[in-house]
Amino acid sequence: MVLTGANGAGKTNLLEALSYLTPGRGLRGAGLDAVIRIGADAFAVAATIARSGDTTDLGTGHRQGETGRTVRIDRQPAPSVGALGEIVRALWLTPSMDGLFTGPASDRRRFLDRLVLTLDPGHAGRVGDFEKAMRQRNRVLEEPRPDGRWLDGIEQTMAERAVAVALARADAVARLQALLEARGSGVFPVPRVAMTGDFEEMLRDGRPAVDVEADYRDRLAATRPRDAAAGRTLTGPHRSDLEVIHAARDLPAALGSTGEQKGLLIALILAHARLVTAASGGMAPLLLLDEVAAHLDDMRRSALFAEILALGAQAWMTGTDRALFADIAADAQGFEVSEGAVRPV
Repeated sequence: MVLTGANGAGKTNLLEALSYLTPGRGLRGAGLDAVIRIGADAFAVAATIARSGDTTDLGTGHRQGETGRTVRIDRQPAPSVGALGEIVRALWLTPSMDGLFTGPASDRRRFLDRLVLTLDPGHAGRVGDFEKAMRQRNRVLEEPRPDGRWLDGIEQTMAERAVAVALARADAVARLQALLEARGSGVFPVPRVAMTGDFEEMLRDGRPAVDVEADYRDRLAATRPRDAAAGRTLTGPHRSDLEVIHAARDLPAALGSTGEQKGLLIALILAHARLVTAASGGMAPLLLLDEVAAHLDDMRRSALFAEILALGAQAWMTGTDRALFADIAADAQGFEVSEGAVRPV
């Protein structure tokens, strides 16, 4: 699906709408109120998902001032936003992600959590539970005389969720790394990926999860004065980082050229799409690729299109110049986005 049009025509808005068919905060990671069109009081997205001869009607939306999103599946209320992850899985690339390897670790954690979510729809809930408990702990530590028993309960919840989050990340990274090694080199550089951080050190050598939980809980209790002084929790999976290395050059991705970084990012997304397809019994994820072809040379652009076709995934690509998509035109549907309307071309 190729969407072309002038800058500001609304191409990215369409990709963002599709991204809300999955759990999470969408393609931009924006607050829900910020997604609502100026002058309106709500937004909604509806779609029919067809797979293996069956169809599912999805709807999701948010009204200004309310908490979270509502979700309907076949016109019935869903128990949670996470239910979308069992029906639609999506990966995306946007121009704002070009600085992923040189930006803060928090960006790479969010990127990794999105990858994990496509393999494990329950991951978002566990991350949310951990972050909620951590915020509660930080607030209690601000009190002049924090309640120790209350903190014990919060830290127990944090420890349980922290280990679950870290293990899910580690499993996804290990599976992705194995696929990258098996795939070998191609037009795009091959990344080498690993998780780094203090919490990851606690998980080394296959230690039992219950032991890691106990160690982390004890560490949280011991560091209450330090964390109270800092105003935040200084140890945990919220401090971890995704390390990406250009394998052929044994070079950190952050030190590679702009072109190498773009190639590594595309290679990661394509490899993970193959992993998701294999892990879900052939259910390829939606690929939302915003301006992905603009800064690739002819060889890499052709290679990208060939990879997409080989995946059998539904890919949505945007660009200002239709000529960039000439190599895939015979296998694509083209649309012009202009003045709030979408027209086939």
